[in-house]
Amino acid sequence: MEEMRKDVPRHLALFALVLLVTGGSVHSPKTLSVVTTLPDLRSITEEIGGDRVDVISIATGYQNPHFVDPKPSHILKLSRADMFVTVGLDLTLGWVPPLLTSSRNARIQPGAAGYVDTSIGVPLLQIPSSVSRERGDIHIFGNPHYWLDPVQGHRIAQNIHDALVRLQPEDQDYFTANLQSFNLRLDTKISEWKAKMLPFQGTTIIAYHNQWPYFEAAFGLEIAEFLEPRPGIPPTPSQLAKVIRLMQQEEINVIIISPYYKPDAAELVARNVNGKVVIMASSVDAFPEVKTYFDLFDYNVNLMIEALDSSSP
Repeated sequence: MEEMRKDVPRHLALFALVLLVTGGSVHSPKTLSVVTTLPDLRSITEEIGGDRVDVISIATGYQNPHFVDPKPSHILKLSRADMFVTVGLDLTLGWVPPLLTSSRNARIQPGAAGYVDTSIGVPLLQIPSSVSRERGDIHIFGNPHYWLDPVQGHRIAQNIHDALVRLQPEDQDYFTANLQSFNLRLDTKISEWKAKMLPFQGTTIIAYHNQWPYFEAAFGLEIAEFLEPRPGIPPTPSQLAKVIRLMQQEEINVIIISPYYKPDAAELVARNVNGKVVIMASSVDAFPEVKTYFDLFDYNVNLMIEALDSSSP
């Protein structure tokens, strides 16, 4: 007991020295509370933020990101968030603005340090030259499904990294090391995915909805037509008949569709052409085995290869 009392002054002196060196404070990593619109952004944020972030996604992976019903629980999560990460453009225009307004959280409003638009710097596809309701649900800023090109994962990660550093500059080295590790792994996987898809470059397929141009461009596929006559307009008998004729003429055998669309129309067309309906993962968590951004492309690339292999003459 006497020895312990003698050690107390030494411990106090050591503590005083630490305070002097650190300017009066000892850095203890803070955990940032982050809310994302999509699970894909959640996955990448977790990669870059590591144990310095606690991340949740509002939309699920099997949910149409255009249509998400705002809930009081979403508002509560946003009201406590340090950072909000969104796809941007007009993908979530119907539900994100009212949620942000209702949260009354100045930290995550557009223009604030905690607001992250991951589309910044992304080379967008299909930017319309004009906008008319007669053309269906046209995205006025360009097609917003850019996360489906894995190369754009680099830009998404960079935007998230920059925001994390902005909010927590004392952890910059940690976030940057995670970003470099993520980019290295992603480049390795992109090479692997492209090599697997190389034999199918130029293959023509059909899609239900126009959400795959980035995936199409990344892996050399060609989408010839859509089951929707116009974006957001459900398939009509005349459009399905048109697609059936095209698939027969061009010997197209594969129709891709997201899990949140009813497969009836696609299956009807496939039966008429002896084709195959492929339900793709349009986001992380679309299926139990798609838990990360890397899983998303592992799943979709392997699924496409299986479908295209089996449909080959």
